[in-house]
Amino acid sequence: MSEIKHLWGIDLGGTKAEGVVLGPGGLSDILFRDRVPTGAENGYEHILSQINKLIVMMEGKMGYRPGRLGICTPGTLDPKLGTMKGCNSECMNGQSMKKDLEKMLGMEIFIANDANCFALAEARMGVVKEKFPSASVVFGVIMGTGVGGGLVVDGKVINGLHGIGGEWGHNFLDESGGPCYCGKSGCVEKVLSGPSLERYYQSVTGNKKSLKEIYALYKSGDEVSTKTIQRMSYFFGKAISVIINIIDPDVIVIGGGVGNIDEIYSDGVESLKNFIFNNKVVETPIVKPMLGDSAGVFGAAYLTI
Repeated sequence: MSEIKHLWGIDLGGTKAEGVVLGPGGLSDILFRDRVPTGAENGYEHILSQINKLIVMMEGKMGYRPGRLGICTPGTLDPKLGTMKGCNSECMNGQSMKKDLEKMLGMEIFIANDANCFALAEARMGVVKEKFPSASVVFGVIMGTGVGGGLVVDGKVINGLHGIGGEWGHNFLDESGGPCYCGKSGCVEKVLSGPSLERYYQSVTGNKKSLKEIYALYKSGDEVSTKTIQRMSYFFGKAISVIINIIDPDVIVIGGGVGNIDEIYSDGVESLKNFIFNNKVVETPIVKPMLGDSAGVFGAAYLTI
C-alpha cells in the first residue's frame, strides 16, 4: 500500500505527544499509535526533539517516512507570520514551528489547533460520519477549561485569514462573565467554561466546588447548583444561536467536560429556540462526540488530505 493511503498525525499536548498512522479503514485500520512525554517545561527545542523521537518510532514501525504530517497543537499557526500564537505551552508562542519541523523532519507539515482537529475527526471518522454522512458543514465545540470552536466544510478545516476560523469562545456573550485575557469582557469562554461556571457558583455560595460536584448537587435539588446549570443552559442557547445564525451548520458536535452535562442537549436546545432566527424552530442536530480524547490525533492525521 502506498504512503498516500496512510495518514500520519501527532497530537501535541502539554504533557504528551501522541502519534498515529491510519490506513484507509480509519478506526478499524490503526497501523501505529504510541506517545512520548512532551516535556514542554524544558523549552521549545526539547519539544521539537520529542516530536522527532516520535517520528523515528513511527518510521521504525512503518518502514518509511512520508511526505506529509499533520499536527494538532495547543494554539494556532498565524498564516501571515508563520509563527505560533495562543499556545498554553507558552514556549511555543512566537516560534516558527511549521518551518522548523519541515526543516528538521524533511516533511510537509500541516498544523491546526485542538478544536479544529476535534471537529475534523468527528466529521471524518466520528459521530458525523456515523450518523450524518451527508453533512457538509460541521461545527465542533470544546467546552472545558476553556471554550473553543472549529469549522469544517466538505471535510476541510476553515482556518481563515488570521488562523482564527471558528473561534467561538472569544465573542461577547454577557457582561456578567467579566474581563477576559483576550482583552474583551463577557466572552463566551468567561461564561460557559467549566472554571467560569464554578466561579459563578462560588460567587453566590462562597464555597469552591468542582463542576462535577455542582452537577451532583443539582441532581439532588440544590438551589444554587440549579441556578448554575440553568445559567449554563440559557447562555449556551444564546451563544450557539450566533453560530447557527451566521453559519447554519448541518451538525454541531459538543466536546469537553462541560459537554458531558445532559441538560445542554435538552434545556440548552430549548434556550436556543428563543434566539435562533428561525421562528423558534431548531432542526440542527447538537450531539455528543464519539472519539473522546482520540479526536486530536485522528484530526491531525486528516489534516494531510
